[in-house]
Amino acid sequence: MISVVLLGAGNVATHLYKVFHNSNAITVTQWYNRHIDKISTYKNEVSITDSLSELVEADIYILAVSDDSISTVSEALPFQDRFVVHTSGTASLYDLDETHRRGVFYPLQTFTKDADIDFNNIPLCIEALKKTDFKLLKKLAEAIGSKDYKVSTEQRKRLHIAAVFANNFTNQMYRIAHEITEANQIEFDVLKPLILETAKKIQNMSPYMAQTGPATRGDKQTIKKHLNLIENPQHKAIYKLLTESITDTHGRKKL
Repeated sequence: MISVVLLGAGNVATHLYKVFHNSNAITVTQWYNRHIDKISTYKNEVSITDSLSELVEADIYILAVSDDSISTVSEALPFQDRFVVHTSGTASLYDLDETHRRGVFYPLQTFTKDADIDFNNIPLCIEALKKTDFKLLKKLAEAIGSKDYKVSTEQRKRLHIAAVFANNFTNQMYRIAHEITEANQIEFDVLKPLILETAKKIQNMSPYMAQTGPATRGDKQTIKKHLNLIENPQHKAIYKLLTESITDTHGRKKL
């Protein structure tokens, strides 16, 4: 049984608690947050505290806190030489206080607190200074059904950038598409099969091979018509920028 003390109460922390709580190989010994009311809902399931001085002993201390808080919280922990990890995509392993055995347990996924998450489909990027600690992180990942990947701090920083492009920026494109359909009294649902098919295609082919559309074809007339119809200056600038990126990628002449 792997014992865990969880620190933080955001989306990642909440989902980690739920999946740990449901695992037969993990026990959440304690859950800390400086505002205890944010985790009080779980007080009948797990020991909760808002005091770092009350932290109990565990195999792993997981800091699922904001990037800006990682150093501060790790420095404030009232012990030394215990295994402390953070869950950040961009923070360095060395942002954790050096008095601890340090590691990273980064779930590569978008988390919304009330959305159901299946950890069987979540890659876990892990890193540790000691081999024994790395093995423990692998066991923790296996205990929740996740596939683990050995990813260094520098690799993880780049991976997080890639994730922002793949998820956050893509979702912003959905939002813009939603705005356009709503403004023209069209159901956004009409676009959902297209969105799903695009995501489906890249499971079996590269994004390069999956690319379609007027920019890929070099269809200048369609592109010009689109630009004439787009009224929002920001949307027009985004359309131009992405079109140029696609034409550059696929060897088409510029607009």
